[in-house]
Amino acid sequence: MRKGLLEYCVMALLTARPRYGYELAQELGRVDGLLTSEGTMYPLLARLRRERLVETEWRESSGGPPRKYYRLSPAGERALLGFRKEWAALRAAVDGLLKEGVR
Repeated sequence: MRKGLLEYCVMALLTARPRYGYELAQELGRVDGLLTSEGTMYPLLARLRRERLVETEWRESSGGPPRKYYRLSPAGERALLGFRKEWAALRAAVDGLLKEGVR
């Protein structure tokens, strides 16, 4: 289940500002249950780019080689909005079932 949610978590992080891959992996690692390796992150970012959900740009880095930064595209914003609506409905449905099961 985590695997299917990870792309939307990445897109949610990109709503605040553009970020590079390692930075995204570190941010997700700070959230319980979302620890992600770079080996997972870069293929996911490549897929989001192919699907035109993110856009990229290279930026110079003061501490090394240039970094590829990712930002949410307009299509990515629409996809994330749709997911937020679906997630709210799904979360409410599951919470309802879980509460009923406690009785």
